[in-house]
Amino acid sequence: MTATVELLTPDKPRPKAQSPWLSWLYLTLAIAGGVLPWMANLAFMRDYGPSFDLSVFVSLANANPAAQSLSRDLLVGASAVTIWMVVESRRLQMRHLWLVLLSSVTIAFAFAAPLFLCLRERRLAELAREAGSSEASGLG
Repeated sequence: MTATVELLTPDKPRPKAQSPWLSWLYLTLAIAGGVLPWMANLAFMRDYGPSFDLSVFVSLANANPAAQSLSRDLLVGASAVTIWMVVESRRLQMRHLWLVLLSSVTIAFAFAAPLFLCLRERRLAELAREAGSSEASGLG
């Protein structure tokens, strides 16, 4: 199975950037998405030993139907969004996707997803500026 990557070319319309505040909102959510899960992770390590025992963590994440629901919801949702992030970053020719993907497993998906959205908004703004300068110089 191969994925088709659509490259932006001068004859294709470029995506419009959103308001600049949107990237700051995503960045704020990324910070919260990094801090809040790690507060829980630190409490887990305090209660279950200083080493992060992944098997105990997964066991507790499936300890009851409510925890199972949240764990499965995160697994499926994060998987779908991660696939989209890879496809979208290629489509927009974004740099540093590897940092976002690495942060998803080392910090939290709740950090990585809004961080990606922040970087995406900044890339869309960059593409809009490039399109504007091309049109202004008569290349558009």
